[in-house]
Amino acid sequence: MKTTLKATVTALALSLAAGTANAANIVEIAAGDERFTTLVAAVQAAGLAETLSGPGPFTVYAPVNDAFAALPEGTVETLLMPENKGQLTNVLLYHVDDRKLTANMIPMGSTYFAPILDSERLCITAGSDGVMIADGTGEMANVIIADIMADNGVIHVVDKVLLPGTRPACN
Repeated sequence: MKTTLKATVTALALSLAAGTANAANIVEIAAGDERFTTLVAAVQAAGLAETLSGPGPFTVYAPVNDAFAALPEGTVETLLMPENKGQLTNVLLYHVDDRKLTANMIPMGSTYFAPILDSERLCITAGSDGVMIADGTGEMANVIIADIMADNGVIHVVDKVLLPGTRPACN
């Protein structure tokens, strides 16, 4: 019995250690996923990689490469220019909340959420058909994958780059 208990405790300790060793932060998860190469390049160009690798907590609404490709031609290249770092930073901070908000924490219906870009708001609508986010242009992004857990927060994958602008109306 003593041997069995010791083996069980050892196995549990190894399992916990392995789980801790495999934990990844938001930037590491995004960098390891080819769907986010444009986002990762933008985060690096804006100098936000270290911040988003920090302790958080963060919620990141992460646009896939196709979302960046859907922007008007030349937009991404223009934002990545060093002289546009401030504008790029604002766009990226519009995708980040300084809390860990899992999908089950988003109330049904429409609710304003304040991203780190504190002069702006997002209108997040949760319903039986999923979660949608209205940005400052009034256009909607769909959460296509929710709750990718990181050791410093959570990632929700979206199909549109969220752009600051006038306050989106929550219905």
